[in-house]
Amino acid sequence: MLAELLGFPPQVLFGQLLLGLINGAFYAVLSLGLAVIFGLLNIVNFAHGALYMLGAFASYFLLVVLGIGYWGALILAPVMVGSAGILIERFLLRRLSGIDHLYGLLLTFGLAIVIEGLFVKLYGASGIPYPTPEALKGGVNLGFMFLPWYRGWVVVAALAVCLFTWWLFERTRIGAYLRAGTENPRLLQAFGVNVPLLTTLAYGYGVALAGFAGVLAAPITQVNPLMGSNLIIVVFAVVVIGGMGSIMGAVVTGIAMGVIEGLTKVFWPEASATVIFAVMAVVLILRPAGLFGRTA
Repeated sequence: MLAELLGFPPQVLFGQLLLGLINGAFYAVLSLGLAVIFGLLNIVNFAHGALYMLGAFASYFLLVVLGIGYWGALILAPVMVGSAGILIERFLLRRLSGIDHLYGLLLTFGLAIVIEGLFVKLYGASGIPYPTPEALKGGVNLGFMFLPWYRGWVVVAALAVCLFTWWLFERTRIGAYLRAGTENPRLLQAFGVNVPLLTTLAYGYGVALAGFAGVLAAPITQVNPLMGSNLIIVVFAVVVIGGMGSIMGAVVTGIAMGVIEGLTKVFWPEASATVIFAVMAVVLILRPAGLFGRTA
């Protein structure tokens, strides 16, 4: 086998590939939400990491306070986070429309600091355990590695959501309206389409994806107020590599960067924390718009 020829036990190689695939699934869902928001609203949503954390905490509250299990939280927590995103867009971001996009970045950055600071004040910086659902405990021995059921579920669920989002925005009438609204909103409104409502719902959907990722991450990484800030810079790098606003670029690049990061931990562990940023630098030099981005 390749792993044995390179001097590594196959369990180590495939184990890191699995970890890379899981990280890539989180990168894909989070960067997909960022791509949707930037591509349709031209907003660099720096609050995305805090909303990802909010999804994990919403799932924890639903479990502990209301007694709603993991499967109910998987549906309700993204709806709660998406509703919070709708309020943010309606009462804060909409007031910045028509001016420099830097103000939107600064506003969402400030929101991220406030949200994370509030949760650190209330719960501290240590993680809160979140139980793995009973139906997904255990795993299967594949011979060359042991695959936990929950981690396999994370990859499948993330890919399903990514494919649904791509279909929704690229193959449906709603997606066509949203893309047209970014090009010429006045013309679209002349045809009777409520463009402000569409953009609000698009922002809500984008942050709901962050909440969905937070629910998936809770049993793996624990519920931690700083879990979003530890991940958001990497996710922004993934979005830049794939192309700002490119839905397909976010999905493909997110998974690919997770796998590359996992392989780097096997062959060159010291570089695993910076390999994604090195790839970003090379891509920006060779193709400034990103791998899937549109050149001007």
